[in-house]
Amino acid sequence: MTAHIENITALEILDSRGFPTVRVNVLLDNGIVGTASIPSGASTGENEATELRDDDPSRYGGKGVRQAVENVGNEIAAALTGFDPIRQAQIDRVMIELDGTENKSRLGANAILGVSQAVARAAAQSCGLPLYAYLGGVGARYLPVPMMNVLNGGKHADSSLDFQEFMIVPVGAPNFSEALRYGAETFQALKKILHGKGYATSVGDEGGFAPQLTGGNDEACELIVAAIEKAGYTPGKDIAIALDPAASSFFEGGMYRLTRSKQGDKTPADMVALFKSWVDKYPIVSIEDGHAETDEAGFKAMTAALGDRIQIVGDDNLVTNPKFIARAIEEKSCNAALIKLNQIGTVSETIDAIHLCRKAGWGFVISHRSGETEDTFMADFAVAMGGGQIKTGSVCRSERIAKYNRLLEIEAELGAAARLGA
Repeated sequence: MTAHIENITALEILDSRGFPTVRVNVLLDNGIVGTASIPSGASTGENEATELRDDDPSRYGGKGVRQAVENVGNEIAAALTGFDPIRQAQIDRVMIELDGTENKSRLGANAILGVSQAVARAAAQSCGLPLYAYLGGVGARYLPVPMMNVLNGGKHADSSLDFQEFMIVPVGAPNFSEALRYGAETFQALKKILHGKGYATSVGDEGGFAPQLTGGNDEACELIVAAIEKAGYTPGKDIAIALDPAASSFFEGGMYRLTRSKQGDKTPADMVALFKSWVDKYPIVSIEDGHAETDEAGFKAMTAALGDRIQIVGDDNLVTNPKFIARAIEEKSCNAALIKLNQIGTVSETIDAIHLCRKAGWGFVISHRSGETEDTFMADFAVAMGGGQIKTGSVCRSERIAKYNRLLEIEAELGAAARLGA
C-alpha cells in the first residue's frame, strides 16, 4: 500500500559552530520517519536562498530559528499532509509556491530544504532502499572524489591566509577508501610539518589547520606539497591541490585586497596572473571563486586563461541556481559548479542544477557548509548524482567525518560495483 505524509514537525538544534539550525521529521502513515538537519554557511553568495532567522537579540544573538520551525509545523505541514512522499518534485513545487518569494525568504530556505530532504529520506525508507539508490536509481555506483580542506583562512579561520580553503585532491587513488587514506595520511604529515616549524595546529570551521604563516598564501601551497611528499605520495600524480579563495570576501572597490598575507591590492587581471603562476608552479587542478561574485569579467578572463588546464568552479556567482548556471554556461565564465543544497533550497532544484552541468559537460562539486551537522544526506546525494567531486571538509571534526564514513559504508555496500569519480 502506498504511504502518505501524516505529519511534519521541526526542532531548533545547533550546528557545528554552535548556532541554531533546523531539524525536520516527516512522519508517514506507515510509521516511517524521515529526518534531515540543515547546515548554514559563513561565506554566502548574495543571491542564495534565504536562511530565515528570528532576529531576536535576546536569543542566540538574533540567530534563532523558531520562526522557521513554526513554519514547518504549521503552514508547510498543513499543505503537504496526505502527499505520497515519492512525489518529490511535486512536493518541492508546492513549498516553493506556498512561500511565494524569489529566494524562499517568507518560509525560509532552511525550513523548506529540511522538509525536502526529510521527505526524500522517508520515501527511500518506505521503498526499502538506501537513499543513494532511491535518488539515483540502479546505476548509482560512482563515489565522489574528495576535495579535503587542510588549511583554512578567510572567513573560516583567524589565520594569516586571505584565501579561504587550501585542499588536497587524491587524484591517483583507485577507490574512495584509498582516496580517504591518502588524504588522512597527508593531513597528519602536514600537522607534523607545521608543528616542526613552530606553527599552531588548531583547526578552523571546516577542520583544516589555521596557522599564522609568515609566508602567507604562497607558503600554504608549499607546505601542502611538502606534506604530500612526506606522506609518501607524488604531488600532481597521487595528490593534487584545489583552492577556494572565496574572493568576494576580500574584494573592495574593484580591487582584491590581500591584507592578511600583506601581498597588497591586486586588480582582476593581477589575480589571473597570480593564479596562472601558481598553476605553473604547484600541482593545482581546481580553483573555486578565484574572483568575486560581482566580477563577471574576472571570471571570464580566468576561464579563458586557465579553463583548458584546470577546473574553474563557480560558487557565490552561481549559488546552485539553474538560472545563473545557464547564464554562466552561455557566457563561459567557468567550467564547473559548486552544488550546495541549501543555496537553492530543495532537492529537485538541486538536481536540475546538476542536470545543466552534465548537459554542458561541466564538472560539479557537491559541497557542505562551514556550519554543518552530523546529517549525511549530501554523501548519499553525491553518489545518487553520479559521483563528481565532494567538499566536506578536512579529515577531523565529527560533522565532517560523518560524511566520509557514510561514503565508506556506501562503497562497502556496492562492493566490486563501486567506482570512483564521475
